[in-house]
Amino acid sequence: MRHKKAGRHFGRTANQRKALIRGLITSLIIHERIETTLARAKETRAIAERLVTLGVKGDLNSRRVAIAGLASRTAVTKLFGEIAPRFQGRNGGYLRIVQTRRRMGDSAPMAVIEFVDYEKKTTPAKEEKAEKQEK
Repeated sequence: MRHKKAGRHFGRTANQRKALIRGLITSLIIHERIETTLARAKETRAIAERLVTLGVKGDLNSRRVAIAGLASRTAVTKLFGEIAPRFQGRNGGYLRIVQTRRRMGDSAPMAVIEFVDYEKKTTPAKEEKAEKQEK
């Protein structure tokens, strides 16, 4: 029995579960916004917010802990160089989860997880094209 045991298992072994979460967090840091199932998003948010807090702290030990928890060093560089400075004065609550739709195959609830200050980045060509269509 697993009464009052925290965390989701996702029908995987511990190693597979850890790899899944590491991959999701790495993608989240690199792209700053991902779509996944609601359960995965909720599990990812808890760990990703701890990593952002390490980034805000910014010391050497925090960087080493983040390297151990993430799948790529480029994600760690982006976390400490770009993402953490944006949240310097904030006490938690770095991520938001927005429910979007139900997946066609199995009707699983899908959600978008993104940083709270995320703004969709568009190229200048797309912006000009959008302005022309408005006129």
